[in-house]
Amino acid sequence: MQRELIHHIEKEDLFGRREKLLVTVSGGLDSTVLLHLLFKMEMDCVVAHCNFRLRGKDSEGDEAFVQKLAETYNYPFHTIAFDTVAFAEENSISIEMAARDLRYEWFEKICQETECSYILTAHHADDVIETVLINLARGTGIHGLTGIKAKMGRLVRPLLPFSREELKAYAKLNELSFREDYTNAQTDFVRNKIRHQIIPILQKINPSIQKTMNENVARFSDVELIYNNDIEEKKLSFVEEKDEQLLISVSELKKIPAKNSHLFELLKPYGFHSRDVISIIESVDSISGKLFYSEAYQILRDREYLVLSKIVEKEDGEYELMENTRLVISEKEFKCEIFDRPKDFKFSTNPQIACFDADELIFPLKLRKWKKGDIFHPIGMKGRKKVSDYFINNKFSLTDKENAWLLVSGHNIIWLVGHRMDDRYKITKTTRSIYQVAIK
Repeated sequence: MQRELIHHIEKEDLFGRREKLLVTVSGGLDSTVLLHLLFKMEMDCVVAHCNFRLRGKDSEGDEAFVQKLAETYNYPFHTIAFDTVAFAEENSISIEMAARDLRYEWFEKICQETECSYILTAHHADDVIETVLINLARGTGIHGLTGIKAKMGRLVRPLLPFSREELKAYAKLNELSFREDYTNAQTDFVRNKIRHQIIPILQKINPSIQKTMNENVARFSDVELIYNNDIEEKKLSFVEEKDEQLLISVSELKKIPAKNSHLFELLKPYGFHSRDVISIIESVDSISGKLFYSEAYQILRDREYLVLSKIVEKEDGEYELMENTRLVISEKEFKCEIFDRPKDFKFSTNPQIACFDADELIFPLKLRKWKKGDIFHPIGMKGRKKVSDYFINNKFSLTDKENAWLLVSGHNIIWLVGHRMDDRYKITKTTRSIYQVAIK
């Protein structure tokens, strides 16, 4: 295995014999084997370990184990503890994503401080399969089918040619002890679902699934190169830049085969998703004037062009919200989506989330500041009320009033944003579709 690893490192030009390497070690099978192989190769290593505080005493045990391992090999040791759960909640992301963001930012910092040339992780062949299947399920485009790269900048994954079974065999042969993470057996996380439920079925169909998938990934990587080259060539025929705007010719776009894929790749860097692209493509055969939003950009369906531009915040202006929209105003993101009412639907107690009967709404909705004379029907109250009276009764400060936004359907106010919905648009027993607006 050591000979195969050296051959792989030289073939892919991952790093040189005299390079100083930051090795990320969790204490599990994969990273323990990687560190042992590098030690046998007499590489100059620095060991880095993250304690995510997700498994109580087990997390502390992992840290102690890795520290002892580093001391055994006479490698410098660096560690850090994160409040991963709090970070995930603050940033409205999953625990998995939080742990990933935290560790890679820290690895980069330690790499610079210790003057290491590369950051090494212990991803292997099974991880490649899991990543491809996850990306396939999530719809990340052709790039997601190229798996995990052996080298991206200073991030290097030397173990990609080896399966988990090969790593187990190596650990047994060399009598290596390692830490077992009991959460790896749970199916709460997406990756574990793939690992324990999907891959065993694929192995029954094809016992050599790891080898086959790695071969497929190599082909997909070549296909991506051809695909991207064609995208860039075609872009010249239907896209032009003018005054910090991107002008996409509607007539030329219609002529292009696989226009959805071309437009998806063009708009992906601007935060638009595949579902947005489908809506935008549908708009090219409709009247002009429609607007589509990502977090920081908007697309206007003009007469001759789809005009992509950066969203310019207008504090006293009006903004349009479509069925599926993401809009950022004053550092607040409005995320809107429409979905069928689930049987177990429950109202959120978060004042920054509002749900409406979608069939009662007239799109596009308008988001605007309040005006003198505005009237709505506050949910839970009888009759209508002036917005200004609502401010007085609820002791709004002058600043609160100035910062108040209204969400409007047609000519009716449906939400005093962050405070009170309009009773006429609430969810009832007959509601079929829900329009949800969440602010973060």
